[in-house]
Amino acid sequence: MASLTSLLSLLTISLLSFSSSSQLILPIEKDPITNLFYTSLSIGTPQHIFNLAIDLAGPILWYDCNKNYTSSTYAPLPCESKLCNGDAGCTSCNGHFKPGCSNNTCGANIINQLADSIFSGDTGKDELFVSHTKLSGLLSGCTDVDGFSDDSPLKGLPKATRGILGLARTRLALPTQLSLSSHKLPQKFALCLPSSNKKGLGSLFIGGIPQKNSSFSKFQLATIPLVINPFSTAPIFTQGDASYEYFIDVKSVKVGGEILNFKSSLLSIDNKGNGGTKFSTLNSFTVLHSSIFKPLVRDFSKKASDKKIKKVASVAPFEACFDLSTIGRTVTGLDVPTIGLVLEGGVEWTIYGGNSMVLVNKNVACLGFVDGGKEPRTAIVIGGNLLEDNLLEFDLVSSKLGFSSSLLLHNARCSNLEASGNLVLIE
Repeated sequence: MASLTSLLSLLTISLLSFSSSSQLILPIEKDPITNLFYTSLSIGTPQHIFNLAIDLAGPILWYDCNKNYTSSTYAPLPCESKLCNGDAGCTSCNGHFKPGCSNNTCGANIINQLADSIFSGDTGKDELFVSHTKLSGLLSGCTDVDGFSDDSPLKGLPKATRGILGLARTRLALPTQLSLSSHKLPQKFALCLPSSNKKGLGSLFIGGIPQKNSSFSKFQLATIPLVINPFSTAPIFTQGDASYEYFIDVKSVKVGGEILNFKSSLLSIDNKGNGGTKFSTLNSFTVLHSSIFKPLVRDFSKKASDKKIKKVASVAPFEACFDLSTIGRTVTGLDVPTIGLVLEGGVEWTIYGGNSMVLVNKNVACLGFVDGGKEPRTAIVIGGNLLEDNLLEFDLVSSKLGFSSSLLLHNARCSNLEASGNLVLIE
């Protein structure tokens, strides 16, 4: 398949006229090695094309402004600016002025949750381009990735990427900046993550799901509240900060229609911010507290056995693996027991085989959940595997999540979407 960079020049990725119904549409590709997702932007003058990993928990957009990166339109943010919160200090540089090397510059915390460190960088303004549309006045972070010897800000990210596009509930996240700037996009965004890099691209809609001339408007999304964890879950934070990640209120978990037996208090956020359920696109697979993981594997394996599905040896990092030849197929993927997340108001998010199972080789499929141990900060971390081929809209004003459940139920996939947002049926 052609790279995402080359596809950008071929796709008609449109920025509709900026109004209350505008959307900025970016393509999403899945990396086959890490199973993470990334998009592409052009930054600076001359334009430099960056593939950026998509991080729902990322507080900013940051990129690698190494020694080879130059831009005549880059403007560092002064330390005394009202837009500088001072959390990352004030930076200076003795070298020749360039992005990432300037004096009296508001520092940026360069965060990659897959790395073992918090990295330093600069905050500045530069021009961003999507197709032939220029976005000016937006703040981002940049750092010289080559300047770190012990660890890399790019650790664990797809090899093709040189930074992160953060979508968290923060002032400097791209959806919020585009809503507060002169562009005035609605303060919401939607994701449709592809399940394969071979079948096409998914989409990131900043401004929400397209409604005009779009098949998306025909989908009726279930809507649930997004929960605010009053305690920060970020790698670095100020005392008293609330989490800027996206949590939902899961009431119970079902396997094959029957409620899973575990300590339900794990699903609630306690007085220290532990527990609950959140989303993470930097987790390839869904991570569960051991007290949830073990009964899930037990009940799933029992119900799989009832369907004459043969269990085989585990394949790390998965525990429950099965002989692929003994599993049937349906429109929603492998015919295995369903897993249900029972949400607030009795709404249920049903997870079918297309999302719950991972093909580890041509003969074996495994249940795509990972044991997070006995003391994880969050009880359920919904990883990218459960989000693929689902349409999700995060409304940051009403603090609600709309979700479609599997598009496979409608004989469609995220990777069968045209760049204009029109739904194309699976052949």
